[in-house]
Amino acid sequence: MPAAGLNGTAPSWPSLYDPGIELLRIPHNDPVQPGGAYLTHPVDIFRFTLYWTLVFYTPIFLFCGFYAFLNLTFPPTRRRAIPWRQASNETAIPLTPTLSPRSYLPRDATTPLLRPPKPKRNQGRSRITFAILVLLAFLSLSIAGAFLSSAILGFALAGLYKLAKYDVSTWIPFVWSIITVLIGLLSLWPSVIDII
Repeated sequence: MPAAGLNGTAPSWPSLYDPGIELLRIPHNDPVQPGGAYLTHPVDIFRFTLYWTLVFYTPIFLFCGFYAFLNLTFPPTRRRAIPWRQASNETAIPLTPTLSPRSYLPRDATTPLLRPPKPKRNQGRSRITFAILVLLAFLSLSIAGAFLSSAILGFALAGLYKLAKYDVSTWIPFVWSIITVLIGLLSLWPSVIDII
């Protein structure tokens, strides 16, 4: 079986083949093995890298975005897990100076002493709207991050392999996409935890 992609047409995605044909029996063999699939054009290398990066990158961001969505839509309860203890006499002493009794009086006779708090308008709807916006932000940032990292990595790989006069195996974008996603996870986790 001849190598795919060397006759000017790009192989179809994913075109992964048995990597043993390139890793085993290396001495005295050509760099292009029969049965392999190779990418020659920089746009094809970018395309394969983009597809693999989207496959690995987007589900991780969607999981974090869905977790944030659930936390914003259904916030945890505010009940105490530990029963309230009565304060001892030692902690009853205020640590800050108290205000004068006159500071609680209204400035004029028309100001009421107690005003009922105004209810928030659309509190339930705004929480869900904000949660959906956070989920969409995670989705759009994952696509933008995958596109940007694939563009940089894909064209850098194309330039490097073209300079060395090698053809890019279809396994190269796959492996570099995994590496890119793992590096992205290192930067994603601490910032998402702070936000959530």
